[in-house]
Amino acid sequence: MQQLSLLLTSLPDGILLGFVYGLAAMGLTLIWGVMNVINLSHGPIIALGMFGTFFLFIRLGLNPYFGLFVIALLGLLLGILIYAAAVHRVINAPHLSSLLATFSVNMIIIGLGTAIFTTSPYNVDFNMGSFQIGSVTLLGTRLIAALVAILYTGALYLFLYKTRPGKYIRAVANNRAAAELMGIPSTRILALSFGLGTMLAAVSGALIATFFPFNILSGGSYELKSFVIGVLGGLGNPIGALLGGLILGILEGIIPAFMETSWVPAIEFALFVAILLVRPTGLFGAKR
Repeated sequence: MQQLSLLLTSLPDGILLGFVYGLAAMGLTLIWGVMNVINLSHGPIIALGMFGTFFLFIRLGLNPYFGLFVIALLGLLLGILIYAAAVHRVINAPHLSSLLATFSVNMIIIGLGTAIFTTSPYNVDFNMGSFQIGSVTLLGTRLIAALVAILYTGALYLFLYKTRPGKYIRAVANNRAAAELMGIPSTRILALSFGLGTMLAAVSGALIATFFPFNILSGGSYELKSFVIGVLGGLGNPIGALLGGLILGILEGIIPAFMETSWVPAIEFALFVAILLVRPTGLFGAKR
């Protein structure tokens, strides 16, 4: 009976968190799908999104959900800057070159962030109340964050499949050389894709900041979750990332009801290895 009660408490939370995890992973998998680059600066960008919410809300008094528009724009511009400064020149080099380039950005952001913010925890004291459904209580911040993640996913889908720049992104992802022959400016499209990926990472961090305390190193754990989700949903499939995030969120909701919470990361990465061995393209496969 106690396990059932704990399950009813933790599972809804896990599902709502899963949407936000999926949004974070969407940014990672979008970049991989378009340019075959593993973005190791993903975690620190999530952390910057957290600090964005903190400063906009605590320092400027801006509602965190209105602040998402500012953070999304800054995340997009930061991604374009990172692409131009660190990724563009190694985009056609072996994968190790782009890996080291994004890892260098990772270390720069963490180094500067540690010097400016230290590693002390920050907290966004923001409350949207709670909603009662039977015996289940849903926190308002998590419910709204899940809805925001769904809205961003829908907007990304419409952008990729219903707009000209989105179709250009898909064309470059499928065959960059052929896209260039058709007159598509691949450099600008790659920069836009990297910018969109970092924007999604920053927005997910901004949402997570309304749940948990954080510091400049906090993005690392969410980056690892993004890799697990990316493999679950299929690297290169942004929509599959949302479903992968839900699976991870459900796991995080179920596991604490039956065993110690410390088992959660071990089981998640065991699943990660199992999917790589059994179905390397992910449960939902890559989608172009």
